[in-house]
Amino acid sequence: MMHSLRLRLSVISVTLLGGLLLLTMALTYWMVQLTWQARVDEILQNTATRLLHVITDAAAPGNRAFLELATSTRADVLVQLVSPQGEVLFASSNAFSRAPFYSGRDILLGIHYVTVKMDMAPDLRVLSVPVSRQGRPTVVLQVAMLVDVAQEMQRSLILWLGGMILLLLVAAFFLFSSVIRRALRPLDNLARMALTINRADDLSLRIPIYGYDDDEVGQVISAFNTTLERLETLFTSQQRFLADVSHELRTPLTVIKGSVGLMRRSQAFDPELLDSIEAEADRLTRMVESLLLLAKAEAGKLTLNRRTVDLDAILLDTMAAMQVLAQDRVQLVLTDLAPVQAEVDADRLKQVLVNLISNAIKYTPDGGQIFIGLQVEGKTVRLTVRDTGPGIPEADLPHIFDRFYRAEKSRTRRKEAGGFGLGLSIAYWIVRAHGGTIEVSSAEGEGATFVVVLPLRPSEDD
Repeated sequence: MMHSLRLRLSVISVTLLGGLLLLTMALTYWMVQLTWQARVDEILQNTATRLLHVITDAAAPGNRAFLELATSTRADVLVQLVSPQGEVLFASSNAFSRAPFYSGRDILLGIHYVTVKMDMAPDLRVLSVPVSRQGRPTVVLQVAMLVDVAQEMQRSLILWLGGMILLLLVAAFFLFSSVIRRALRPLDNLARMALTINRADDLSLRIPIYGYDDDEVGQVISAFNTTLERLETLFTSQQRFLADVSHELRTPLTVIKGSVGLMRRSQAFDPELLDSIEAEADRLTRMVESLLLLAKAEAGKLTLNRRTVDLDAILLDTMAAMQVLAQDRVQLVLTDLAPVQAEVDADRLKQVLVNLISNAIKYTPDGGQIFIGLQVEGKTVRLTVRDTGPGIPEADLPHIFDRFYRAEKSRTRRKEAGGFGLGLSIAYWIVRAHGGTIEVSSAEGEGATFVVVLPLRPSEDD
């Protein structure tokens, strides 16, 4: 079995080349045969035409002009006169037995070419021409030519072409092997680098592209590097996710374990400790529910109950609910409110608004303001939430929608507010499920602005 791709490609290439060369040899042999046969037939035809002009008495082959012309033809051309009964009346050479060159039944029916294989002599190309008097054939003129030279040339041609083809195939095999080895060298490097990455357990390594990056091998390497990049991102995200989950679980589990330990040591029922355990259990439940929601969204299995709703009414209801959280510490300001209807999941969209507004309330200092607006732009609706908080560092903006991601300046605030760092991730995936986009812009000390753009009607792909 041939397990080497280079060997298989070399064999396939040589096989295809051998097939083409054999086809060329067959065509060459056939063309040579047709060429010499046409030339021989031309010579026979010209000789027969000259002889027919001097046959004045077909029954009397002793005609002097005919005899002189028949015996003065080319040395490799033979002439016979044959009676309709098959008797040889005249032969220009005694090299053959006194028998017709060809005695088939159709020689009296018209001009006839045939190649005759002789037992003890070279093959003959024979032209038979019946000569008639008063509508009846009286004699048959047979002109023949030895074709041993032509046949020998064909045999030599076959041997010569066969030898050349064999040499060419051997040379082509080594040439193709060298070319294919050079062409597949990047794939060898790809395999070695993949094994190196596997042994080193380092997904940050990349495979250099040799040659052109737009050819097939370059495209394979580019695709592999892209896959490595995605795997690295997913692996890093998974590691961060596990670390964040562990971090989030550690605090409530520690509180629960500590409370249970205190109650066990005191051997007394403590309502405050039970309230603490219940609060931490509720916190864990909320986190698990949020993680399940994110898992469904990322897998594309988030079910949306779309219906036509008034977005302005949803926004006003959400602001009224968030006013309880803001109290008198932060002012909620409605900047724009366009009456508009859209096909959305009202509960999920309200969840997005709650996450954005509550997030803004957490990071806005006392006496600050949060500006909320609803506008219509073409076939889309634009929801805006802008706060006057400390802003988001530029380095944190690309990761702001990642699970459990926390900027250093906001870490303490989120813990105090009981959050997990999942709200923005949930909002991001809900907006994506609606076929919309969510973006954030911010500068340190100037607050943050979140913009949600949703289509008024769901697209066919949603």
